[in-house]
Amino acid sequence: MISTNQHTVSSYTNSFIGMDEAITLKKLIANQSIRIENLDVFIEDQHILKDVNLTIPEKSITCIIGPSGCGKSTFLKTLNRMHDESPEVKISGKVFVDDENIYGPHVNVIDTRKKMGLLAQRPCPLPMSIFDNVAYGPRIHGIKRRKAINQTVIQYLQYVGLWDEVRDRVRKSATRLSIGQQQRLCLARGLAIEPEYILGDEATSALDPLSTKKIEELFVKLKEKYTIILVTHTLRQAKRIADHIIFMYLGKIIEAGPTEEFFNNPKKQLTRDYLSGSFS
Repeated sequence: MISTNQHTVSSYTNSFIGMDEAITLKKLIANQSIRIENLDVFIEDQHILKDVNLTIPEKSITCIIGPSGCGKSTFLKTLNRMHDESPEVKISGKVFVDDENIYGPHVNVIDTRKKMGLLAQRPCPLPMSIFDNVAYGPRIHGIKRRKAINQTVIQYLQYVGLWDEVRDRVRKSATRLSIGQQQRLCLARGLAIEPEYILGDEATSALDPLSTKKIEELFVKLKEKYTIILVTHTLRQAKRIADHIIFMYLGKIIEAGPTEEFFNNPKKQLTRDYLSGSFS
């Protein structure tokens, strides 16, 4: 885990290294992707997330694992400020995205959410055509030219491997697609607004094995361009596709690290117990 004090870094770079090196170091700090400091989340009188300190590396897949009710989904929602409409939720601490604290007083929440593409547990296509599902986000963000919209829709349907399956019915209702196709459509819809991050909350739990495989393959492909953070209950899935693992229990980060090291050499007894199936 990495925790960086910006004032200390500025002092260090100005005092001890040259300008070029300072710029490089600042870029490395900015590229930490997401950094969480002293994050606490309360829902009514329940302390859900407890003093979370963590860095999530960029352009990789990070899987969050842990038993039900341990705070995984709550943590994911803090990354795109989905708790804002819930007055019973109280949040303290800092969440740095691209080196900006997204809970700072002057943050543009719309811009923050635009950076985060969210894939929910069950696909939620909009009640409109396949084409309009993908075009919806670009349109509300100001893209009006028909040619640009057409290119965007085709591009992202191709990107999720759906174009060849639906090219003859893109004007038909999205609800006619299979559930696996709907989930890929929702992914295309999220990517069409060009986010920097992809959040997935049990994104394959409602899918059949073949559709799950397709989504997992997409995630592995997408990490070349995006930072991907996935909540999963499936240890096998985390082992298959994750570069990094975060293990949560009762609202705390118990252990985090590279996937191979995490599974082959867990450092905490609680982690070993969870991986052995002593509790779930």
